[in-house]
Amino acid sequence: MSGMSQPPHNRSSVPAPPARPDASMSLLTHVMDHSLDEGYAEASARREAEGTAGLPRTLKAKLALAAGLVLAAMVVTLGAAQARIAAPVLAKERQELIDRVQRADERADGLEQDIERLRANVLSRQREALKQHGGDQGQLVALLSGATEVRGPGVKLVVDDAKGSSSAAGGKPRENAGFSDTGRVRDRDMQKIVNGLWQSGAEAISINGQRLTALSAIRAAGDAILVDNRPLVPPYEVLAVGDKKRLGTAFQDSADGQYLHVLQESYGIRYTLSAADEVRLPAASSLTVRTATAAAEEPKKGAS
Repeated sequence: MSGMSQPPHNRSSVPAPPARPDASMSLLTHVMDHSLDEGYAEASARREAEGTAGLPRTLKAKLALAAGLVLAAMVVTLGAAQARIAAPVLAKERQELIDRVQRADERADGLEQDIERLRANVLSRQREALKQHGGDQGQLVALLSGATEVRGPGVKLVVDDAKGSSSAAGGKPRENAGFSDTGRVRDRDMQKIVNGLWQSGAEAISINGQRLTALSAIRAAGDAILVDNRPLVPPYEVLAVGDKKRLGTAFQDSADGQYLHVLQESYGIRYTLSAADEVRLPAASSLTVRTATAAAEEPKKGAS
């Protein structure tokens, strides 16, 4: 029976192991199974074999580590103590600075109030002087000099910069004449507008509440327009007292009115002109009172 040959083993009858679902992702599987680099694993095994892994084993090394930890703790403790000591000092200095700033602000406010009071006193005396020297025509002198408030019929002219004027480009005659931004209203434009209104019959004019007189100056400081050294911001509201029917028409037909129309058509500067039954103009903020005397006539040549 032992000499009988065994039937050959049928290998195909053994079921094959099922394939892993992630067999097609061999690279990701390798990375997940071997997250630690082989070089790090070898270095860790070598340190464990040499006995240098983990905490120091010798007494000297342990003492050195303990001394380092104590030193670090002392540095942190001293830093915290110094910060705690310096905190009240810094808070005190900060409060002192705040108090100094508040006192300076209060002093500046007081000085501004004194200036306004003295300015009002000076203006009142100037108006009284104008009335005294004007005699019966004192009211007319005060009106023409801008020393008194006025109201009456007139026109309202609102002038504003062009939309997006801050990004306007050059290459136009206005820029060649010294304008860096063709869409902005300039002091020269405002001078022409005011002169055109005077020429068209305006009796009194103000710009953004600033009364104009015979001695008023319209200048520029950077991009700002100054009227008697006071900056104005757009839109510019120009009020003029006069014949509301004739004043507006005369201004539009004048050369300065045509100039403003060209600014609108060529550079996008916006303006509106409307008649008003009553406009109110304040008195001039500052007046310069001057007196004049008639010069004596010189004798003609050849006269006896």
